[in-house]
Amino acid sequence: MGSRYEPDRLLHGGDYNPEQWLDHPEVLAEDIRLMKEAHINCVTLGVFSWATLEPEEGKWNFEWLEKMIGRLYDNGIGTVLATPTGAMPHWLTAKYPEVMQVREDGRRNLPGRRHNFCYTSPKMRERSGAVNRELSRRLGSHPGVLLWHISNEYGGNGTDASCHCELCQEAFRGWLKEKYQTLDRLNGAWWTSFWSHTYTAWEQIHSPVPDGESMLTGLALDWRRFVSAGITDFMKEEIRAVREFSDRPVTTNFMEFFKPIDYHKMQESLDIVSWDSYPAWHSEEDDTGTAMRAAACHALMRSMKKAPFLLMESTPSGVNWRSFNPVKRPGMHELSSLQAVACGSDSVQYFQWRGSRGGYEKLHGAVLDHRNGADSRTYREVKRLGERLSALSEKVVGSGGSASAAIIFDWENWWAVEETTGPISGMEYVPAVLSQYRPLWEKGIDADFIPMDAPLTDYRLVIAPLNYMYKKGYAEKVARYVKEGGVYVTTCFSGLVDDTDLCFTGPHPLEETLGIVVEETDALDHAGRNVVEYEGRKYAAGRLCDVVRLRGASALAEYGSDYFKGKPAITEHAFGRGRAYYLACEFPPELLNRLYGMILSDLGLCGSFAEKLPEGVTVNTREKETKERLMFIQNFNPFPVEFSCRDDAVDAETGERLEGHCPMGPYACRICICGPADGRK
Repeated sequence: MGSRYEPDRLLHGGDYNPEQWLDHPEVLAEDIRLMKEAHINCVTLGVFSWATLEPEEGKWNFEWLEKMIGRLYDNGIGTVLATPTGAMPHWLTAKYPEVMQVREDGRRNLPGRRHNFCYTSPKMRERSGAVNRELSRRLGSHPGVLLWHISNEYGGNGTDASCHCELCQEAFRGWLKEKYQTLDRLNGAWWTSFWSHTYTAWEQIHSPVPDGESMLTGLALDWRRFVSAGITDFMKEEIRAVREFSDRPVTTNFMEFFKPIDYHKMQESLDIVSWDSYPAWHSEEDDTGTAMRAAACHALMRSMKKAPFLLMESTPSGVNWRSFNPVKRPGMHELSSLQAVACGSDSVQYFQWRGSRGGYEKLHGAVLDHRNGADSRTYREVKRLGERLSALSEKVVGSGGSASAAIIFDWENWWAVEETTGPISGMEYVPAVLSQYRPLWEKGIDADFIPMDAPLTDYRLVIAPLNYMYKKGYAEKVARYVKEGGVYVTTCFSGLVDDTDLCFTGPHPLEETLGIVVEETDALDHAGRNVVEYEGRKYAAGRLCDVVRLRGASALAEYGSDYFKGKPAITEHAFGRGRAYYLACEFPPELLNRLYGMILSDLGLCGSFAEKLPEGVTVNTREKETKERLMFIQNFNPFPVEFSCRDDAVDAETGERLEGHCPMGPYACRICICGPADGRK
């Protein structure tokens, strides 16, 4: 690890591509002037600049970049300096075609796109190391450089991020040898005696492909682990290269719930987490679902280091790559940006500053468009946000929060859930996780997203949706957590397999903790074919239904029809000093809201700002060491709202005392200073 990144201000800026405008010096001068007007204090340089930095192998062209960093620094604008490996120059792919990826069908890709390279390739590692070391030697210690931006959106090539070339096959076999040591252990872990697919030589092992072995789930799971580890190792090699001449902190930009890479593991090599946020605002009538998912992604990034993160990319208006690309409505840019800050970001940054004249992203939103420059609604909204961030910076930057709830979100479990051929084809892990997160978000409860390996003791509530796989020691850790006073909620289709995807035999690993026996899992052809009766009301049951019987737990809800009518659908079990809940089927939001309302109320976690928040309004908290609590109240409705709130709340920006009444405009964020909340851990 390098230097911990501890900014002295909220960063406001984004991707800047001056190499596209080197023959227009008047454009570059105007850019700096308008950046200063908009309170832009940092930009990212060098993303996708490889062909300009190294136009031929070993021929360097850094003068333009050094001059640009200096001009920006002289004007009070820092640089996030990127390694340029996100896309390869044509001279590289023409001279060394082996650097390009091989598809599942054995065909090598043609040049083009992004991240179209083999992460195992020695030649790719050699050439990326050369440009990165030269970049670091020449510019890595420049006073204008704030931190390193390693590559760009690793794995973001529109596929599964894997390469199936012979180099990768050899590396995969070596990885398996290191993990299992012997073929007997591998065959046992993968249960290869089924269908008589026992391996008798390491050379027989091949990556899972459609026209080969594609139904061995242990193989598929280990392949995903290998691919994720290989990409992470490539990133580590890039970091080692820039470290040779520079001590600046390092980050790389993640992509929300991105399945191919285990970000929990990748983040361990970074000094600060950052990510690119592109919610589909205004794609539905109601923006609250989009806002909830964006908040969950921010929380995931914050959770990784339990520290502030950076919003590395967002759009100030619209994107260009969805089938439907609306621009942000007035107020939404400010609100969505402040949502990131509310959830723990110490920056708001954009792709990009000035729109490109050509190429795939020429119609992607930018701060400055092609025609209007500063005379546009987008620029005025960016400028207004910059003023607000500048005024808030001292109060906010470096502050954190202490989530009392956690949701188990584990990449390996994700891979295993969606790889298995279970009761329902095409099970989706992320929607199941978000369905459990949403009731907390709507009540203004901050939650961390943690892997199964993480400690649980910091949390009063732990939720484990669709926790199909239990890693070694996980069940024992959960049992201790509950016994010592924690509250644990888990769902159907949990605790079926170990970390090699082998089914547990005997009792459920958490049977004693949960106080139930899971007898079987039914798959209904559509939601609502059964019902659940809870607190005198009936709700549609989801498609996936566990049939359970009580062994110490009590039933809070029951199924209403079919052969398991009267069987428990929600159970509660007092275990030691804590409680464990089992949600035996998928539930609609209305039921989950009532259930979590009861659980959170029992824990004293509700009502930190208001006893009841209006629909579409939520709250996030940031706190400095002085214990001054900043509460970000966000209205994701296109209409104004008013509601009762804490009578000690003071508007952090105007100094106005709210006196128990909080009016808010459409798409607005109000930031208040409040004292400690009751019931905090």
